[in-house]
Amino acid sequence: MSIFNKFPRTFWVANTIELFERWAWYGFFMLFANYLTGSSDLGGLEFSQSQKGMLMGVGTAILYFLPVLTGAIADRYGYKRVLYLAFTVYISAFILLPLFSTFTGVFLMYLYLAVGAALFKPIISATVAKTTTDETSSIGFGIFYMMVNIGAFFGPMVTLLFKGSSHLIFYVSAGIIALNFLLLPFYKEPGREQTPAQKQSLGKTFSIIFRNMGSILRDGKFIVFLVIVAGFWAMYHQLFFTLPVFVSQWVDTSVLFHFFDTYIPFISEKYSPAPGVMDAEFVTNTDALFIIIFQVAVSSLVMRMKPLKSMAAGFLVCSIGMALTFLSQNVLFTLVAILTFAVGEMAGSPKITEYIGRIAPADKKALYMGYSFIPVFLGNLLAGVISGVVYQHMSDKVEITRRFAESKGLQLADNLSSSAYFDEVARQVQLTPHELTNLLWSTYHPSHIWMVLLGIGLVAVAALVIYDRVISRSKA
Repeated sequence: MSIFNKFPRTFWVANTIELFERWAWYGFFMLFANYLTGSSDLGGLEFSQSQKGMLMGVGTAILYFLPVLTGAIADRYGYKRVLYLAFTVYISAFILLPLFSTFTGVFLMYLYLAVGAALFKPIISATVAKTTTDETSSIGFGIFYMMVNIGAFFGPMVTLLFKGSSHLIFYVSAGIIALNFLLLPFYKEPGREQTPAQKQSLGKTFSIIFRNMGSILRDGKFIVFLVIVAGFWAMYHQLFFTLPVFVSQWVDTSVLFHFFDTYIPFISEKYSPAPGVMDAEFVTNTDALFIIIFQVAVSSLVMRMKPLKSMAAGFLVCSIGMALTFLSQNVLFTLVAILTFAVGEMAGSPKITEYIGRIAPADKKALYMGYSFIPVFLGNLLAGVISGVVYQHMSDKVEITRRFAESKGLQLADNLSSSAYFDEVARQVQLTPHELTNLLWSTYHPSHIWMVLLGIGLVAVAALVIYDRVISRSKA
C-alpha cells in the first residue's frame, strides 16, 4: 500500500473528476443512438440511421480532433480555468440538447457538447502524467484507466433508471458533471513551465501546432500505422453507434429478462422497457463490465508480447467479436460475442499508445503522442458511415418494414410513429410483432452487416501484419 501514498492529492482529485466526467459522458452516449432513431411515442427523435451516423460520426470525430488545439489552450491559460470552462459548456449543452428536435439543431448542440469534452480531454491525462514518476506512472495510469471504465459502466446503469423521460437522461448527466465543481477547489494545478511557445499569442501557438502537424504527415510510416489503427476504432465505435440500435430492433432478450426476473427482480424491474424485454443499452454495457473484471488478467497475458503482435491478435479477436454481435437474435449469443470483443479490445487497445511511444523520435515523443488522436478521428468518420448509410440499407428495421409493406401493397397512414407503423403492418398481415420481426429477419437478412464489420477488421489485421514484417525487415 505504500506506493499509493506516493501520489499527491491532486492525482486523486483528478482521477475522481475523470470518473464523474466519464460517468456523465457514457451515461448519455450509450443511449444516444436509440434516442436519435427511436420511435417518437417512446421519446425518440425518429432520425434516419443515415442522419444518426452522420451526427455521431462527424460530431465525435471533431471531439477527438480538437484536443490538439484545446491542449494548447489549457497550457496557455491554465488547467483549472479551462476545467471550469469545460464543465460550464458540458452542463449547458446537456441542458439545452434535449430541447432541440430538428437534425440541424441537435447536430449543432452535439458539436457544442463536443467542444466541452474536447476542452476537458487533454487536461486530466496531462495531470496524471505530471503527478506520477517513473516509479508510479504504470500504476498511476492503471488507476486512471480503471476510473474511465468504472465511469463507462455505471454511467448508463444510472441514466437507464430515468429512461422514462428522454430529457432526464441528459439532466442526470448534467448533474453528474456538476459534482466536479465541488472537486475543483481541491484541484491544485501541477506546475506548468512557461515555455517560449506558451508566452506567444494563442494564434501563434496554433500556427506552430499546424506546422508540427505538417511534419507528422511527412512521416509516411507513422501515417500508415495510424490509418491501419483507424480500422480498429471504426469497429470499436459500433458498440455505441450501432449495436444498441441492432439489439433494440432485432435481438430477443426475453431469456435474460426471465433470468433476472427470477433471481434478481430489481434488474428486470429497472432495466426493462416492457415485460419480457431488457434495455438494449443494458446488454451492450456489459462490455465495460467485462473490462473491469478481466483487464488485469488480459494485460498480464499480453504484457510480454510485442506491441504490433498484441495489436494484431487483439484486432482479430475484436473483429470476430463485433461481427458475431450482429449474427444472432439470441441475447446469450450476443453476450458471448461482446465478451469476445472485450477481450480483443483489452489486448489491442492499450498497445496502440505503447507502440506510438516506442516509434516516436526521442526528441518528438510528446508531439507524436499528441497526434495519436488521428486514428480515433478517422475511425469515428468511418464508424459513422457504417452506422449510418450502410446500416440503414442493410439492417435498419424501420427501413426494412417499409420495404416489406410496399412489397405487400399495404396502405398505411403517413403520420404514424415508427413503432405504430410496425404494429399496423403486423396487424394487416395478421402476425404478432414478434412473428413479423422473425419474418423480416429471415427474409431480409439484416445480420449480413456482420460481413462488413469482419471485412474491415480483417483488412486492418492483414495490413498490420504486413506493416510489422516490412518494419522488421527495415530494421534488419
